[in-house]
Amino acid sequence: MTFSPRLGLSIRPKGARRLRGQGVEWNVVRPRRWVRNIMVLSSSLGVLTSCGVVTRAFTAGSPHAIGPAPAGLGAVEVEFPSHSGSRLRGWFVPGRPGKGAVLLLHGVHANRLAMLPRAKFLHALGYAVLMPDFRAHGESSGNHTTFGALEARDAHAAACLLHTLAPDEPVAAIGVSLGGAAAILGQKPLPVDALVLESVYPTIDQAAKNRLRAWFGPIGSWLAPSLVRSLEPTVGVSPAELRPIDRIAEVKVPVLMAAGSADPYTPMDESKALFERLAQPKEFWAVDGAAHEDLYDYAPAEYQRRVGAFLQRTLGGASHAVSVVPVTGCGDPARISP
Repeated sequence: MTFSPRLGLSIRPKGARRLRGQGVEWNVVRPRRWVRNIMVLSSSLGVLTSCGVVTRAFTAGSPHAIGPAPAGLGAVEVEFPSHSGSRLRGWFVPGRPGKGAVLLLHGVHANRLAMLPRAKFLHALGYAVLMPDFRAHGESSGNHTTFGALEARDAHAAACLLHTLAPDEPVAAIGVSLGGAAAILGQKPLPVDALVLESVYPTIDQAAKNRLRAWFGPIGSWLAPSLVRSLEPTVGVSPAELRPIDRIAEVKVPVLMAAGSADPYTPMDESKALFERLAQPKEFWAVDGAAHEDLYDYAPAEYQRRVGAFLQRTLGGASHAVSVVPVTGCGDPARISP
């Protein structure tokens, strides 16, 4: 008896073992090495995911010694509390009175240093700039990331601080990936007058699936549900809390959304789905050829042109009297070091 190769068994090739039993002759072929390797990898990743190893790696914080504020910006160090339970540290760069202020929110496993090129660009235009480290990143306290859930409280605390440090100035925020999710997921809208959102995931389910598939191939898609289910017992945040696509319609200020056309973590169709939920006024910038990476670093001249023009339109420079967004729920004052 023989079976079609499509069904996994084949006519006996050279080297196959012949077995006889109950009047039937079987030809048994050992699995090819690559098939065995895939089976072993799949089993191993499944065990690691179920044991929390992948989850812990996925949610791990990124503490990093930052060092002194860079020369030439007039930056001062700040430290302030957040309702996430962490104390946050960062830099504040004073700006030109009447120009406006910008809050820079970095991505996962990064810190304020990743936002320094944007800060220099914005400082040159006259904006005041605040660059905090999210909880469990840089020099801020905390043990793990929560993909925007608790970081939303950090973003709110930072926006409150910026209104204090730059009183009566219109304020915008630029959120990159995690930072963009944090700008959307708060219990209350972020108290800013304009938003720039870069490479923001629509749901944690899609974010996990896309990343694991990019890292491990098709097997990653099978592992993603286990990873997402493990988030709540690991970091205390449910997947239902990590759905920016369900919250983005609550944003009522002008938004510029930017996304890489070759981003494997947040594909273009997912970014456009988010964009569709936004209220007007809104703008979309598809960054040609960019992956899930620093869009300022990828296309600095175009970034400066588009973001600079957006901020000028929405914050209005000296002709804009004061911030139009009410500032509520702000807590204890910050500690500022010259």
